[in-house]
Amino acid sequence: MTRDSLAYTLAILTGLLLWSAASHFGQSREPWDSELYWTLFYPLAVLLSGIFGAAFPQRPWRWALCLIGSQLLVMAASGADFGLLPLGAVMLAILSLPALGAAWLGAKLSRR
Repeated sequence: MTRDSLAYTLAILTGLLLWSAASHFGQSREPWDSELYWTLFYPLAVLLSGIFGAAFPQRPWRWALCLIGSQLLVMAASGADFGLLPLGAVMLAILSLPALGAAWLGAKLSRR
């Protein structure tokens, strides 16, 4: 397994775990319907994006998109309304912006 493959696998699995935990502990089908998502799981995803960016500094945007984007898989697996999936994708794109910034910052700091 290459270093990039390992990073992708870890980022996606971490994202799946975060969003599944947010759904479970927040007791909602979609994580962002829970207060726990906004106070714990989303900030943790942004922080983890920065850590992934520091650990794998080449093209760090990938890790933020994997972490945040994996929520689409959780939404689909939980039986979310597929008619709202495009709106969910737009929402996740917006939510990925702080994670992208954190990944970029982590990468920049690791290069020093």
